Amino acid sequence: MKKYDVIIVGAGPAGIFAALEITSLKPEAKVLILEKGPDVNKRICPSKERGIPCINCKPCAIVTGWGGAGAVSDGKLTLSTEVGGHLGEYIGEKELNELIKYVDNIYLKFGAPNEVYGIDREEEIREIQKRAILADLRLVPAPIRHLGTGRALEIVAAMKEELLRRGVDIATNTPVAEIIADHGKVKGVQTTSGEYYEGEAVIVAPGREGAEWLLKESLKLGLKTAVNPVDIGVRVELPAVVLEPITKVVYESKFIYYSKTFEDKVRTFCMNPYGEVVQENNDGIITVNGHSHAHKKTENTNFALLVSKTFTHPFKEPIAYGKYIARLANLLGGGVLVQRLGDLMDGRRTTEERLKKGLVRPTLEDATPGDLSLVFPYRHLMALVEMLQALDKIAPGVFNRNTLLYGVEVKFYSSRLELSPVLETKIQNLFAAGDGAGVTRGLIQASASGVLIGRELARRL
Repeated sequence: MKKYDVIIVGAGPAGIFAALEITSLKPEAKVLILEKGPDVNKRICPSKERGIPCINCKPCAIVTGWGGAGAVSDGKLTLSTEVGGHLGEYIGEKELNELIKYVDNIYLKFGAPNEVYGIDREEEIREIQKRAILADLRLVPAPIRHLGTGRALEIVAAMKEELLRRGVDIATNTPVAEIIADHGKVKGVQTTSGEYYEGEAVIVAPGREGAEWLLKESLKLGLKTAVNPVDIGVRVELPAVVLEPITKVVYESKFIYYSKTFEDKVRTFCMNPYGEVVQENNDGIITVNGHSHAHKKTENTNFALLVSKTFTHPFKEPIAYGKYIARLANLLGGGVLVQRLGDLMDGRRTTEERLKKGLVRPTLEDATPGDLSLVFPYRHLMALVEMLQALDKIAPGVFNRNTLLYGVEVKFYSSRLELSPVLETKIQNLFAAGDGAGVTRGLIQASASGVLIGRELARRL
């Protein structure tokens, strides 16, 4: 049995930054990081490499592995307290702003580019905001530092080398089965292979893919959780020139809309200028996402359109609900479905022949032409259509018959633990961080949550 000062479950941004902060402040600390997915140099999707359908790798190297889901996603650092999570509710806006600056500087140190989108163009941003208001949309301006998929992997690889140099033990392909606690204090963790690691403190940062596991462990440990909204929607793909007047100013435009029919919140998320649509395997469920690479470009732009739904008593399983919707798409198409907007509005399924007639060439070739109206509940579908119509008013060409819709995109970060201002649970020395704990929704705040815990543990050690 090995003993550590700190055990970190999950090698995403929260886990990595917690380890960096602890070892920076307390170089003598014994730290272990356990990650269920592959090492950074093994994060390869076989289906994409070979041009074949998803072979259901367990775990999926796209959503798990060193660097977390964000390392092989688009890699955007949103330098604003307004978006990216709830961390400000725990520590206050001022401290969060300081943490964001601190974390951003660390990314720069490890190779992030100097360019930041959405600053020094206030007049153009105000004009977009004005047009958005007239379309019943709210633009949330947020400076963006874009890493890009390839560069993001290089950065997290450099962080791993630095942690190894500092003496941190790292074990990839090592899923944790159980958090061990006794008399209100954490004792360690046990892996799926039966290995037990004892730790003075444990940080659980399993990411979105591990949110369901963390919820089950929390219930076993008697921890209280709140139900976050579940975000379900589509990935929209269209010619890059349609959104270029906006993306060249703010890169990723975060628009919020409330549907007229049901007043459901709809938002744009993860906009990828000149990017590509990709699929992910979430524990056997095929969902869709988008990337924008640092070194290669396409002629299309893609973004997520997500409908947020908060469930009330007695329903407490929003993650299960999101997976149910995604499974419907998998059932109908064997994976991700794609439909032309014109076909959706005409009440017919998209076929291979109709897809070829369209002006937008799909960047996700594995998607099956189909009918998304057979997948989404009516109120979700209405909200998505209304949002696309609103976006068309500020970017003519969005609501075009050739625009492609891929489904389903789901964000699995719906369990939110009851935590202290330093993100400690009711169990002493058990901390929770990142998207999987429902605290954050993006790279910057996830990284900041790791720093916050790292500082607290360095103080205690």
